[in-house]
Amino acid sequence: MLSVYVDLALGLVVSFLLLSLLVSGVNEAFVRLLAIRSKFLWAYLRDTLDGADAQGRSWLPAKLRDVFAALPFTRDPRPAHSDQPAPAEPGTLPVAEPKAQDAMVKLLYERVQEIDHPTKGRTSIANIPPGRFAVALMEMAAAEPGGVEGLLAKLKEMGSPLYGHLRGVWETAQRDLDRFRQGVETWFDGEMERLSMLYKRYVKWVVAVLGLLVTLLFTMDGLEYGKTLLRDNAFRASVTAVAEAGPAAYDELKARCGRSDPVPCITETLSEPAMVQMLQHALVSIAIPAEGDPTLHWNGAAWWNRLTTPSHWPGFLLTYVALLFGAPFWWDVFRRITGIRSRRKDQ
Repeated sequence: MLSVYVDLALGLVVSFLLLSLLVSGVNEAFVRLLAIRSKFLWAYLRDTLDGADAQGRSWLPAKLRDVFAALPFTRDPRPAHSDQPAPAEPGTLPVAEPKAQDAMVKLLYERVQEIDHPTKGRTSIANIPPGRFAVALMEMAAAEPGGVEGLLAKLKEMGSPLYGHLRGVWETAQRDLDRFRQGVETWFDGEMERLSMLYKRYVKWVVAVLGLLVTLLFTMDGLEYGKTLLRDNAFRASVTAVAEAGPAAYDELKARCGRSDPVPCITETLSEPAMVQMLQHALVSIAIPAEGDPTLHWNGAAWWNRLTTPSHWPGFLLTYVALLFGAPFWWDVFRRITGIRSRRKDQ
């Protein structure tokens, strides 16, 4: 009896893992297509280095709709791409200018453009290591008369928000260049962590919407699927990929997944007919016969009938809530049930 419930848990975990990987994949494709990460980074850099735009608006989005509407389509904060190496001599900031007009962002991009590749004429840089940022800032300071003091004076004159941050770091470092560089690196690292948390807070809403769409598209009733696993011994055995019950029930699964990355392992497991059957109630399902080629089926009428049947809604809710935990959570549960260790631990 214990083996049956372990198999049930494994079957549910694998199904939730599959759907969570699908949600994560669609989300990643969406983020990459719109270059959200890169735009988010450069929106922050514009706000921090040069301040608000000409209309006095912040570049970094303050609302969810701005992240996935204004930022991707109407206000691209990224600098234009350059395929040239960084100039031998860093440029200097303008002398008498009440507003920076992106001067700092342009100078920063010049110092890091060597790690760039184009995306529709714009930079694709989505991450600047804190150490590289600190070095770029020191290079810009070296180009100014008076060094760091000269750079701070120009930033103050231009009204750059960066002035307050750097002034505090400079005074804390007691005007020691090496300590100043380390302080800038630490400050920027903390800012990137804060920015990452803000980004994840926005993206989680996209994951929530995608999770709902995947649940409804596949009409995955978690409760119904659990009952099927309990009642159908052959189906449960094929889902869990075990050779026999007992203490060594998951030896085959361990041998298959123990030394490989999770995604290929799960993909291989889920390509089996039993796992395809799990998604047979989707809007478009696939059938894999014992002999012959796989076939696709349009299930529009049956899918709608299933979707509008109230008795399935608790199961849909269970699946949706499970998907909100994300693929990393279910992969960790999967490893705990099967006893599979990560590659790092094995090494």
